[in-house]
Amino acid sequence: MSKQELEVVGPDVEGCCPALLTAPLDEEQAEALAKVFKALGDPIRLRLLSMIASRAGGEVCVCDLTPHFDLSQPTVSHHLKLLRQAGLIGCERRGTWVYYWLLPETTDQLAGILTRPAGQPLPEPVDVASGAAS
Repeated sequence: MSKQELEVVGPDVEGCCPALLTAPLDEEQAEALAKVFKALGDPIRLRLLSMIASRAGGEVCVCDLTPHFDLSQPTVSHHLKLLRQAGLIGCERRGTWVYYWLLPETTDQLAGILTRPAGQPLPEPVDVASGAAS
């Protein structure tokens, strides 16, 4: 999209959503966001994240996710691993099963980057390993 096209769809257009970005990302931010977007770029992972995020009680067992896909349990677990590595979900093993939950720090940061008003700084990047802002 050209600069002129971005100006047309920017926050100055009445009733329009704010522009995706009003300042360029630095290299570190771009690398961190690319991991998140890559994880979300697969329809299976996007559905998994949606199922986890919308689950009453905030967590879901892999045994409850697998039946919704025409995939083996190890394949579903692989997709969940990629979401976990991107910092989108957390997990805990309980006996035989693994339970997953949404990490709001990462999704809130992503939402903030995608919707921040013009002139406001980017949110601090989240350290994927610890889930804390770096």
